[in-house]
Amino acid sequence: MIVSIVSLGCAKNLVDSERMLAALRAGGYVLTADPAEADIAIVNTCGFIQSAKEEAIDTILELAQLKESGSLKKLIVTGCLAERYREEVAEQFPEADAVIGIGDQPEIVRVLNEVTAGERITRFAPKCNMPLTGKRIVATLPFFAYLKIAEGCSNGCTYCAIPAIRGKYRSVPMEDLLAEARALAENGVTELIVIAQDTTRYGEDLYGEQKLPELLRALCRIDGFRWIRVLYCYPERISDEIIDVIADEPKIVKYLDIPVQHCNAEVLKRMRRKCDAEMLRGLFRKLRTRIPGITLRTTLLVGFPGETDEQFTELAEFVQEMRFDRMGCFAYSEEEGTPAARMTDQVDPELRQHRADLLMEQQMQIAAELNAERVGTETEAVIEGYDSAAGMWYARTAADAPDIDGRLWLAGAETQYRAGQYVNVLLTSTVDDYDLLGEVKDR
Repeated sequence: MIVSIVSLGCAKNLVDSERMLAALRAGGYVLTADPAEADIAIVNTCGFIQSAKEEAIDTILELAQLKESGSLKKLIVTGCLAERYREEVAEQFPEADAVIGIGDQPEIVRVLNEVTAGERITRFAPKCNMPLTGKRIVATLPFFAYLKIAEGCSNGCTYCAIPAIRGKYRSVPMEDLLAEARALAENGVTELIVIAQDTTRYGEDLYGEQKLPELLRALCRIDGFRWIRVLYCYPERISDEIIDVIADEPKIVKYLDIPVQHCNAEVLKRMRRKCDAEMLRGLFRKLRTRIPGITLRTTLLVGFPGETDEQFTELAEFVQEMRFDRMGCFAYSEEEGTPAARMTDQVDPELRQHRADLLMEQQMQIAAELNAERVGTETEAVIEGYDSAAGMWYARTAADAPDIDGRLWLAGAETQYRAGQYVNVLLTSTVDDYDLLGEVKDR
C-alpha cells in the first residue's frame, strides 16, 4: 500500500516524520509525497499555538474529504495535537482510523497493519517512548538536513505547552548524534542544522554540564559538511565558550536564532524567562563584537497577560535599537494548562494581533534597510531550485535559514545549476523587504 506523511509545524516534528518514513519503507510500504496518490495518509500535527492547531485541523479535514471521495482509504493522526488533546481528537474526527501519541510513533508500522486489518485505534504510549535516534529518510532538499540533539523541554515558560506535550528535556547521547551526522554527510548532506527546543541546554541532563560547544567542535571535524547552523539558542545560556566556537570554526555559519520573546523585565519575569533588556543588549553587543558580520534572528511574543502600552512601546523601541537581521513576532494565545492562561489580566485578542502587526511592519522597514546595505557585496550561496513562474533560479545565503528567511534570486535564467551547488554571488539589488537579486560570479 502507498503511504503519505503530511508533516506540520517545526523542523523537530519533521525529523520525527522522517523516522516514521524510514520505518514504513522498511515495513514494506510504498511512499509518496502526495496524499492524493496514497492509500493511507498520516498527519504529524503541531499543537503549539492557536494558529498551528487551526492548520492541523484544516489539514485533517482536507484529508477526510479525500477519504470520503474514496481515493484515500485510511487516515492516521499523530503528533503534538493528538498528544495534547488525545481522546478529544479521536471524538472530533471520526474519519481518523487511528489517533496515536508521540510515544506510539516507533510502532507506526504495527499501527498501519492494524488499521488496514479493520481496527480503529486510539493509543497513547508514554512520551519517553519517543526515540531519540533512528534511521531517517531525509524529506528536505537532499543537501541539507536537521540534527535534533534533544527532545522535550524543561524551561517551564509560563505561556508554553511544549513540556506538557513533549515531556522533559532529554539530550541525545553525543556518540549517537555524531554517528547520525556522519551518516547524513555520507549521503550528501552539506548543510547540517542543529535543532532542539533549546540547543544551549544540550548535555546538562546527561553530563551535568553544557556540552553544545564540544558537540559543535566534533561536528566540524566530520568531512562533507560545508555549513553547520545552530538554531533556538536561549539568551541566558549563550556562554563565552559557545561564542568562541561559532567565531573560531569556519564551518559554523555566523548566524544565531535567539528567541528573546520580550525585553521588559516585568513581562519576562511573568513569562518565567531569565533575562532583561540590559542583559540582552550586552549579549547582542558581545556577539556582534566577537563575531563580526553575524546574522541575528529573534522571535517575539506580544500581548502577553498584563502587557501595557508602555511595555509594548519599550519593546518596539528595543527592536528599533537592536536592528535584528531577521525577526518573527507572534500574538500571544492562551494555551490551556499553562500558568499564563490562568492569569486574570488577559490582553484583548484584537490588540494582541495589532501589536504583532505593528512590530512586523517596523521590522520590514529594518530588513529592507539592512538588505540595501548588502547590495554591492559578494557572498556565498547554495542553489535551492528553479521557479518556473518567475523564470529564475533561487538560492539561499549563509545568512538565511531554510523555510523561514528570505531568498536570493539569480539573474541569468538560461544558466543551469543543480540544487546543493555552492556559488559566489554579487548582490545587485533588493527585490522586496526580505529577498535579494544577485549575479553569480564564481561557480
